[in-house]
This record gives sequence, C-alpha cells and structure tokens, in this order.
Amino acid sequence: MKLFNKRLTAMVTGIVAGSCLSTAAVGAEFDGVQINILTRPGPVIAQRLVERGEEFTAMTGAKIRVNEVPFAELFQKILTDWATGTNSIDVGVFASGWAVELADAGLLEDLTPYVEADEKLQFDDIAPFFREFNQKIGGKTKLITIDGDFQMLYYRRDIFDEMGLKPPTNWDEYMAAAKATHGKDLNGDGEPDYGSCIFKKRNAQSYFAIMSVAAAFSQTQGTGQGIFFDTETMKPLINNEAWIEAFNVYKATGEFGPAEELNHDIGDTRALVQNGRCALAIDWGDIGPLSIDPAGAAIKDKMGAVAMPGTSRVLDRESGKLVDCTPEICPNAVDGTNFSPFAAFGGWSGAINKKADDKVKQAAYAFLSYMNQPEQSNVDVTIGWTGYNPYRNSQLDSTENWVKAGFSEEFAQNYLGAIKDSLNNPNMASDLRIPGTAQYQGVVLDRELARFLADEITAAQAVANIEEGWEEITEDFGRDSQRTMYKSSLGITN
Repeated sequence: MKLFNKRLTAMVTGIVAGSCLSTAAVGAEFDGVQINILTRPGPVIAQRLVERGEEFTAMTGAKIRVNEVPFAELFQKILTDWATGTNSIDVGVFASGWAVELADAGLLEDLTPYVEADEKLQFDDIAPFFREFNQKIGGKTKLITIDGDFQMLYYRRDIFDEMGLKPPTNWDEYMAAAKATHGKDLNGDGEPDYGSCIFKKRNAQSYFAIMSVAAAFSQTQGTGQGIFFDTETMKPLINNEAWIEAFNVYKATGEFGPAEELNHDIGDTRALVQNGRCALAIDWGDIGPLSIDPAGAAIKDKMGAVAMPGTSRVLDRESGKLVDCTPEICPNAVDGTNFSPFAAFGGWSGAINKKADDKVKQAAYAFLSYMNQPEQSNVDVTIGWTGYNPYRNSQLDSTENWVKAGFSEEFAQNYLGAIKDSLNNPNMASDLRIPGTAQYQGVVLDRELARFLADEITAAQAVANIEEGWEEITEDFGRDSQRTMYKSSLGITN
C-alpha cells in the first residue's frame, strides 16, 4: 500500500502539473490508454468533457471517449454495465445522488488516496457542501465534482425596476409578479411574453423544480431534518399538506407561462429566457453565464438572481398540516418567512468503475482532477452552454473571472451573492442520496407529477401515489439499510 501511494503521488503530481512537464514526458504515462465516459447528451455537460479531453490527450496521451445517452437512461446504463460485469464504461458522469446505490453495490473506486496525493486539486477550496456532501459517501471520496447544482430564482431586473416590482421572497409574491408581467412585451419584438418560465417536460429533470418549491414548506430545522423521509421510520414525508400546496403552486405558475410548457425541456426554457421572453424563471446557476452568451444579448445586464422563495406556512410533521411559522418551528426564518434552498441534483460528478484496469483508473482520476482543478473549472463555470455551475470558494469569493467573462460588476456581485446566500443558509435542503434515488425521483415522482400536470389526477392523489411507490422501493432495498443510509446522508450519526 505504501508503494502504491508513493507511485500514485508521483503520478498525480506529474500529470496534473500539465505545462510543468513536456508533452513527451507526460504523454508516456498514458499512451495507449482509452477512457470511456458515459454522460447525458451535449452540449450541456458532455461537450466540455470532449474539449477538455482533447487537451488532456495532448498532455498525457490518454484518449478520452465521451459517450452520450438520454438523461432518463443514464443511471440504468451505468448500473447495468458495472453490475453485470460488462465494464465497457470506465467513468460515469451523473447526478451525485445516484452514486450511493452504486457505492452500496461495491461498484465505485475509492478516490480518497488519489485525492490525498493530489495537491493540484486544491481540495479545501471546494465549497464545504460539495466537498463533504456531494463527493463523499460514508466518509470516503467516491466522486469528483465538475458542476455544483442547486436552483435559484431569476428575474428581469430591468422590467421589475420599470414596473416598481421587488424580487419575490415568497410564492404569493411570485404569482403576483408573474401575473403583472405576463403578456407584456419584454424584449421589444412586439409579441406578448411570459410572466413565469419553468420547464416541465417528463423525463427531462423537470421534477427537481417541484422539490425546490416543496423544500421551504417541508423543512424548517436545518439540513439534517431532510425533506423526504422520517429519519426514524423511513415513512415518506410527501402525503401531506406541504407537498400538496407545493404541487398546486407549481401547477399554478403555468397560468403565466408558455402554452407548451409541459413539453419544454431545459433547453427550450433557457432559449426563451435568453431571448428576453421570461420575467421570472427557476433554474440552476446556468442562467447567469447564459445571460452573457452571444445568444443571450437580449438579457445581458438585465437579469437578477435571488434564493428560491420561502413561505410563512410550513409543515407540522405530526399532523401533516400546514401551520404558521413561529420562532420555535422556523428558527432560521427571516421576518417570519422560512427559506430552504434545495440542492437540486447536487451536481454532475464523475465516478470511476472499480473494475476498470488499474492504468485506466489512474488516467481517469487524472482527467477528472484536471476537470475539477481551479485553472480549468474557474473558467468553465463562467461559460453558460457548458452547464457547469460554481462549486469552489475561489469561484464565489471574487468577481474577477466573471467580469473577465463578460459579467458586469453589478450582476457578478448579485449572482454570486445569491449563490452564497443559498449555500450559507443553515436550512439548505439536501437532495436525496440513498440507493434507489433514481427510482424514487426519476420514475415515481416524475411520473405522478406529469399525470398531475396533465389533469389526470389531483394533487392529493399524486402525493398518495408517490407515497405508495416510495414505500415499495424502500421495502425492495430494505427499510433498515435505507434508514441508515438516509440518516448518514443528512449527517445524522446516532
């Protein structure tokens, strides 16, 4: 083991140094090695892997092959490939929450010794939430972050200023602002535009937005309380007035959105935002960089960002009813409003197949490290089309790279301030990180939400169906083990 660590230290130090070594000297290390990566379709996420892969090949000789499958198929493809011994995939780049199931099955390489030997990674610069919650499972680093994800509220600052509106702090204010701006010509093309833009297509990550809405209604006592299950019984916390209200609010926003909103994927909604057609939008951090992209000329220096709206009515877990916030119930409330920014998706992260060839694993780690290092990532997160959002302290503490990328100083401060307000909120809600996450959310929640939005079922029926589906998944994986994993994911140690 000591010999392995020495060799690993030398390998990591040399490879990640990049320009400090000649191409020939570094290239000899991984000549002939091919790394097969599987992720979602580009350009979001995938294309920057391709581009950085070409750089990495030039430095090291390792060939980076990026394969793509639809988002709805991604987890199952990786699980099947690794669990059946096919092992055609060396690296999966996917939602960090999915990794717990893969780790539980013993399919992930432990990256802890790699990280410990890697000075270029600047591990302590990774924001605590992503460093400790996003990358680690059971105290061991199993993932390398390339994107930090949680959702925020964006608004047209110029339109709000013109109309004397304030950024919404709760859902009543959101709906009022959406109503006031809906049908106005927001981009000067003579056509009526939209008060609210939220992509809601099934099988397209849209279900994360409903969790972002529900978080403030459901969680009041800090990140360790969680929004999905009772930590002692693993009974789902979804069949109650908080989630019913969240479902109804989420659906009601559609009154002030595009007629085709139920068929809009993330790219469709972002195109509307970039074209200046949305007064309000809910999205990850991408809208900031997309506003300075050439395609976003209509909204350059016109956007504002704030943490997700809160609520003064929250869940009483014993009765399942909504009750008024009090200092005891909502200790983190601001002026009586409970906020709970949701780490939707957690972030796109890379994991390495434990059964991959040792040389491939070394090269794969070196490539993921290269992607994560500040020299690369501090640039990548400022480019809207990459889909990469900030996750390092150095990306949040200075506006320099953002202004260099094209942000105004004012918007850079506003955008980074909204991110830090979310990350620093003690009541930030963690995404689900237990075995079966893809089934709980991507199958059951997504299906029943789509049925509700299509008027096939009521909100009460939807949450009851989700409760039943989640209970079945929990039983399949084992209630006791699921409870242990869920508590661990929330930092509960007893």
